[in-house]
Amino acid sequence: MKRIARFEKVSPEQFRAGYEDCFGPAERTAVDSVYERIQLPARATAGSAGYDFYTPVDVTLAPGETIRIPTGVRVYMEPEWVLQCYPRSGLGFKFRLQLNNTVGIIDSDYYHSDNEGHIFVKMTNCSNEGKTVELKAGEGFMQGIFMEYGITFDDDADGVRNGGFGSTSR
Repeated sequence: MKRIARFEKVSPEQFRAGYEDCFGPAERTAVDSVYERIQLPARATAGSAGYDFYTPVDVTLAPGETIRIPTGVRVYMEPEWVLQCYPRSGLGFKFRLQLNNTVGIIDSDYYHSDNEGHIFVKMTNCSNEGKTVELKAGEGFMQGIFMEYGITFDDDADGVRNGGFGSTSR
């Protein structure tokens, strides 16, 4: 097994900025308390491919509702690797919980962005059975799988990332 990555928390300041961007102004001590409880992603078993991400706050999503969550997590990974993010299988199966971008792609150079590579998740409860999703802070809601990738022989990309969603479009 190759060891190619390391999960870390973003700084408290970066988390606070992301939290308030998602949920609006909040009392500093309350946000700091959420930050202290952030769990880094982990595999549940030795045979698990996915690293479970844990929600830092309680989440309730009625059918059709969407939420954006600051995870408080960033990831360093070796070049030529990518982290692909999916909803946890059980949540997708039971509730049709979906990531709004279908599959989240975290590139290795995102770690060096101005926002410290803070991973955000936007998800929607797409239940057509009237089921409400309720997650307590600290429950797994997404899984990330590291994948190695290649490039074409004639690739000459030399751009530098500074941001998240859509930051590499030209």
